[in-house]
Amino acid sequence: MTETTKTEILTDFSATEAPEVETSMRRFISDFTENRIAVCALLVLLGIVLIAVLAPVISPQNPYDLAAIDIMDGRLPPGSESMTGMTFWLGTDDQGRDMLSAIFYGLRISLGVGAMSGFIALCLGTCIGLTAAYFGGRVDTLIMRLVDLQLSFPAILIALMLLAVLGRGVDKIVIALITVQWAYYARTVRGSALVERGKEYIEAAHGLALGKPRIVFRHLMPNVLPPLIVVGTVQVAHAILLEATLSFLGIGVPITKPSLGLLIFSGFEYMMSGKYWISFFPGIALLITIVSINLVGDQLRDVLNPRLRR
Repeated sequence: MTETTKTEILTDFSATEAPEVETSMRRFISDFTENRIAVCALLVLLGIVLIAVLAPVISPQNPYDLAAIDIMDGRLPPGSESMTGMTFWLGTDDQGRDMLSAIFYGLRISLGVGAMSGFIALCLGTCIGLTAAYFGGRVDTLIMRLVDLQLSFPAILIALMLLAVLGRGVDKIVIALITVQWAYYARTVRGSALVERGKEYIEAAHGLALGKPRIVFRHLMPNVLPPLIVVGTVQVAHAILLEATLSFLGIGVPITKPSLGLLIFSGFEYMMSGKYWISFFPGIALLITIVSINLVGDQLRDVLNPRLRR
């Protein structure tokens, strides 16, 4: 292959990249909107994110401001009114906090932890997976053995061991979730990158003596993103659920910054006495969030994988 041919291959690849992206985006939107359930799930998810972002503005009460709560309002059923005339539409917990406001604030922690840990794990796993696929040989073998070792242990067990050492805290649980998730991204990226590594445009880039970072991040990485988007969506839901589990066990986020999992835990002991709303409504909010993310992720998988399209 001559230098001119190599240049033409890369030029053609770059020249067609923008039109292909625009066409692919239109096709993606068209295919995604064919599934009404996925569209509804996306709208619900966007609404949940908006509620979490605007929680300090739209919440009837700051549930963690000691001056705004009254212990005498503890464990009031849904629809009750306080001495000041405030209506608790979802009831109150044992501390007298409005459950609706507590759920809004809890969504901020749950979504924040899931999104932050998922994004950092995605970046870390992508870099590691690209490195393994591009260099191959002993580097690939070493990295994949580490990935296999990581995935051989249950995620909850690894997170429990890390939090036992690190202690409680939002930053600590983010570190634990990153440690749990990076291997999934690395394996996905490596598999996609191995397919792309043998194609002509990569060989042409090698022939033109382009730098390795440019080949990896400019030409190789954009072509492994579609499956990564699907995995990232699923892993965010998994991170939120894992954080809720850890907080329910009492080793997740601190009580001063409760997530949905900690809210469920705080009302668990009152379930048998009929005070169901303390755990029930945060559980419903968590369920809706996880189901919405999973439905969106399933549709993304069907759209981005031509073999799964109906």
